[in-house]
Amino acid sequence: MPPSPLTITRSFVAMINARNAEGLRDLMAENHLFTDSLGQTVEGQEAMYAAWKAYFRMAPDYEIVCEKMLCAGNTVVILGRARGTCAPGGSLSPANHWDVPAAWKAVIRKNRVAQWQVYADNEPVRRILAAAKF
Repeated sequence: MPPSPLTITRSFVAMINARNAEGLRDLMAENHLFTDSLGQTVEGQEAMYAAWKAYFRMAPDYEIVCEKMLCAGNTVVILGRARGTCAPGGSLSPANHWDVPAAWKAVIRKNRVAQWQVYADNEPVRRILAAAKF
C-alpha cells in the first residue's frame, strides 16, 4: 500500500526541519511547484532543490512547527508556525530570529509533493534581511 498524502507531507516537513535539501528533492515531483507567501513561484524539482539549499544557508535553524494537519484527498493543510534565524556570514544572532504564524498547503501526486505553498506574514523576515544586507 502506498504512503498516504499525510505521511508524505509529514516526511516533507521532517526533511525541512532537518534542513535536508537532498531528502526534500527525493520527495518532490519532477514538476514540483513552490509558491511563497508573496505569490512568487519556483518551478521544477532541481530549481527548488537549489532554492532549499540557499534558504538553509540563509536560515540554518529554520523549522516548521505543526500544530494541526488536515487532509482532504491528495491535499494536506498544515497550521502552525515558521521560525528561524537569518545568519549573515553564518552567524546566528538572537536579534535575527523570527517566529510567525503560518500555514502550508501540500498537494501530493504519485506519492510525491507536487505543490508546496506557504502562507505567512514574512514582514519580520524581510526587515531582518534588509538590515542584515544579505
